[in-house]
Amino acid sequence: MAEFKLPDVGEGLTEAEIVVWKVKVGDVVAINDIIVDIETAKSIVELPSPYAGTVTALMVAEGEMVPVGTPIIAIGDPSAAEPVEPVETPEIDLSNPAASGGGEGESLVGRNKADRGPIRRARKVSSGAVAAHMQAQAAFETGAAPMVEADEEPVPSVTPAEAAPVAVRTLAKPPVRKLAKDLGVDLSTLTPTGANGTVCRADVEAAAGSEAAGVSRQAPKGPSSTTGERETREPIKGVRKMMGQAMVQSAFTLPHVTEWVTVDMTGTMELVDRLKARRELRDVKVSPLLVLSRAVILAMRRTPEINSWWDDAAQEVVFKSYVNLGIAAATPRGLVVPNIKDAQDLSLVELAGALAELTSVAREGRTQPAEMSGGTFTITNVGPFGVDGGTPIINPGESAILCFGAVKKQPWVVDDEIVVRQVCTLSLSFDHRHIDGEKGSRFLSDVAGILEDPGTALLY
Repeated sequence: MAEFKLPDVGEGLTEAEIVVWKVKVGDVVAINDIIVDIETAKSIVELPSPYAGTVTALMVAEGEMVPVGTPIIAIGDPSAAEPVEPVETPEIDLSNPAASGGGEGESLVGRNKADRGPIRRARKVSSGAVAAHMQAQAAFETGAAPMVEADEEPVPSVTPAEAAPVAVRTLAKPPVRKLAKDLGVDLSTLTPTGANGTVCRADVEAAAGSEAAGVSRQAPKGPSSTTGERETREPIKGVRKMMGQAMVQSAFTLPHVTEWVTVDMTGTMELVDRLKARRELRDVKVSPLLVLSRAVILAMRRTPEINSWWDDAAQEVVFKSYVNLGIAAATPRGLVVPNIKDAQDLSLVELAGALAELTSVAREGRTQPAEMSGGTFTITNVGPFGVDGGTPIINPGESAILCFGAVKKQPWVVDDEIVVRQVCTLSLSFDHRHIDGEKGSRFLSDVAGILEDPGTALLY
């Protein structure tokens, strides 16, 4: 039997979350079959099987975060399996043995084999209760999961003489374990009422009978239609955790300056309508974001500092002759910023195709770490949410970010007359250590000028 250990799928990965298993125990897999989706600090990644054979154990439950190098699945040779005659299964609590006093601080992730002793899978029914117990213990100890379903295979009946003491650990998710620890509740004394025999938050609070439980469960004073839990908690992990750390580092290490400009987008909106009718652009999405992306690339030619980076360690400003254009994308699992490599070399048709592919992959949560590394400038588009603008935080490793607001019909003065025009707001945040106000203002003005009159792009 071979154990597949969680690999490092991207630059210095230390841990990942098991999102969803694509196989179950008993399935036969071939080499390179997709067996699981994992979420790293940057994206969701599909893992192919390095082995061929039958899945004998899923060692980590969905939703669990495990370190690189942790065994996550066992795959064996189908011909090596021995038939086991089904017999009556006794009622035995095969709980995780890490939990005395709540067990919040203990984890089975990454335990050394020396710590847990040799483990062998029982091959014959006659091996009795000890072999059955070792099977269950192996499934939990190598699984590294607070919530793992009991082995579905028949377990031989146990006589009192054969029975060995079984360490009991009630099944519960990490947030529930923490609540039990905070309230001083021993999980092993509770009767589980949650799914799959797990202890839920309500079980802990009911058992606590303390002021803490009352605060979280007491009904609000006066009329209320609220039902169920008044608070829920969601672990900070994966993409959301990485994004939070990156934004804090950027916000408090770079001196941000933000400038705003209101733009008459009527000329750009008319250009978008004309481009949509072009035969070569019929198969791609043409939007104001496409025109803005091209305007950004062109405006950088006059202000290269926008596409540079302050290397604090080397005390140098690094000017880049290429543009890896990042597009911030909101996904259900957090904000990601994939970038279009060498965007300066793409034609308008190629840029449109690259934008469409980038956003589609991001929405599906399939953006890979390599697609988010090496960015030089970022556009964040808040227009689809009806937002006019904001003060965006610079993406780490870059020096500027442009916020693209909603395009709306507004009154506008043209030749001393008030007319209805398509108007939007652009806001640029930049690193004031090496981009002074003059350079930031010139870049923003150039971008606005191209959007107001796309024909001026011929001047760049």
